[in-house]
Amino acid sequence: MPGPKDLDPSASPRAMIGAELRHARENAGLSQSELGEPLFVSGSFIGQLESGTRRLQLEYAVQIDGILGTKGFFERNCRALARSKYPDHFVEAAEAEALAAAIREYATLLIPGLLQTRGYAEEIFRAYRPTAPEEEIEALVTARLDRARLIGNPTRPLLWVVLDEAVLRRRVGGGAVMSAALRHITELAHRHRIIAQVLPFRSGAHASMTGPLKLMEFEDAPPLSFVEGPDMGKLLDDPATVARHNLTFNLLQAAALSPQDSLALIESVAQDCEHGDQHP
Repeated sequence: MPGPKDLDPSASPRAMIGAELRHARENAGLSQSELGEPLFVSGSFIGQLESGTRRLQLEYAVQIDGILGTKGFFERNCRALARSKYPDHFVEAAEAEALAAAIREYATLLIPGLLQTRGYAEEIFRAYRPTAPEEEIEALVTARLDRARLIGNPTRPLLWVVLDEAVLRRRVGGGAVMSAALRHITELAHRHRIIAQVLPFRSGAHASMTGPLKLMEFEDAPPLSFVEGPDMGKLLDDPATVARHNLTFNLLQAAALSPQDSLALIESVAQDCEHGDQHP
């Protein structure tokens, strides 16, 4: 029987690698748990690889080739997939995000990437990389805006964001840029593409004081959560951890303003930004 063919990294690569992994595992007569055991991962982790929810990492690819006798197939294709337009710490999260049926996100200091305008994203990346050449900034902005195209789908994903009031109050790029960024959020909400809430300062202490949080749900795979800090991020699938993060988000929703009151506040701050530019 011929072995698996090398994959074209441009054509739904993770789904194709996942399908090949399932095929090779079943040919070897192994269950997901049996394949996961020598890798020190769970059967559900193998299931996420096979469904394309998670990216196959090189260290696992090498071991899988040895276990399944696939002659370097997964290592070769894993190396090809390693070329990404996203930062290393965010690659897995960005790819999972594109497959999610629902995304819920709490933002502490800046507008979530999926909701950013070009002007806002440019200011953010320039602040991160003050000496970077323009072409590097443009590549980062383009990648971020490309991610946001998934919101154009009229049916999925469900995107529910809770924005700390600090997100609204910090004027990234000045009044005009900030006003446009905030109005973009309200426009998406009025078009029923997102649900947005604001966690006001007056709420005091809350369930996620230590940082931002993203939760992702899938039609055919277990949920994931993503936590991040400066130049680092981690995609988590431990059921207990994800359940705890789900409770955290529920508590944030309960403490936040209603969607209607949140939109009114966002629009009010947008107007203040415009007037601030007009009347210095």
